[in-house]
Amino acid sequence: MSQRTWGEVPGGEVLRDERWARMAWSRIVEPQTVMARDAIRAHGAVDALERLLAGAEPDGGRYAQRIEALHISQARHALARLHVRVVIPGDDEWPPGLDQLAEPPICLYVKGDLDLSIADGSVAVVGSRAATSYGLSVAADLGEGLAHRGVTVVSGAAFGIDAAAHRGSLAAGGPTVAVLARGLDRPYPQAHDGLLRDIAANGVVVSELPPGWAPYRARFIARNRLIAAMSVGTVVVEAGLRSGSLNTAKEARELSRHVAAVPGPVTSVQSAGCHTLLRETGATLVTDSAEVLDVMGRLGFDAVEPARAPVTLESELDDTARAVWSAVPVRTSADLTKLERLTALDPATLLSVLGRLSVLGLVERRGEGWRKVPQGRVEGTKSGSRPSDPPGR
Repeated sequence: MSQRTWGEVPGGEVLRDERWARMAWSRIVEPQTVMARDAIRAHGAVDALERLLAGAEPDGGRYAQRIEALHISQARHALARLHVRVVIPGDDEWPPGLDQLAEPPICLYVKGDLDLSIADGSVAVVGSRAATSYGLSVAADLGEGLAHRGVTVVSGAAFGIDAAAHRGSLAAGGPTVAVLARGLDRPYPQAHDGLLRDIAANGVVVSELPPGWAPYRARFIARNRLIAAMSVGTVVVEAGLRSGSLNTAKEARELSRHVAAVPGPVTSVQSAGCHTLLRETGATLVTDSAEVLDVMGRLGFDAVEPARAPVTLESELDDTARAVWSAVPVRTSADLTKLERLTALDPATLLSVLGRLSVLGLVERRGEGWRKVPQGRVEGTKSGSRPSDPPGR
């Protein structure tokens, strides 16, 4: 490799600044390049880049063509034109969770009116591109419910579950973060141009890849680790057995983040990956945003009661009262003699229980007999079920 110096790189004098040195590194190496990680840790981004340009870094020769094409002034002008900023470790808006990665991003390219710190305490919602109407509905509800509770939704802006989660959050007026596997000079996918503009206006679009870099499979896999790392947990809504969202869940587990999955129909191949997560990895089963925050939210603030069937007057009866109430007919009345035979209770106990049931409005006396009060007339039904999406947080 021909050796270069700062002066031989167009605009290279600015590379003595940490931010622009990291930007240069991101234009030379692929995400998760161990050589770059080790060099920056050992020497700092500026000195490590000088060593790379001088040919002192082992294995650096493979990047000769990228180094030759490095034009820092041109790259900075492109960022300004695109309204994209470079965020590096130590910046106030740098997500601290990224530092837990084995190969953290060298820098981030960020576009949006809000600060990337909105990712603090966020929840990732991911899933299949080929989603069903069921999955899309659940993802949108989760995005909306989390936004109502003040929680930022992080996803990958892909077709299917990702887009539904973003749109749900935006519909509720909440911020959302889209992490892309390509440079921010072009929307990806192209059909989501409008969605990404909305996200940038109400949240943040981010990538570790510089403008001009295209999406490849390896870059999608690398992108998934960012989604997992910058959030407190990942919810997989719908995923086949080969879904990339399972990779995001794997990254989250390795980072000791929460992992949850939404169950689907047992006949749906699009939910087979979710069922595998639940069966084999110990992921938490969730069905709505309240249950998500019960797992991933603030301890003592976001906990919810377990969902239960509605509490009725009948469900509160003791065994004896329930036996008597069951024996009392609906359409006709039964006298005490018949009820004694049906319940095997003595007259005093039977009359006492019938009196309590009468006070509760469950039975009524008709002449010498007793019958149930028609269901529509029973008053005092208590609701013990948890609303799926209470407003506010």
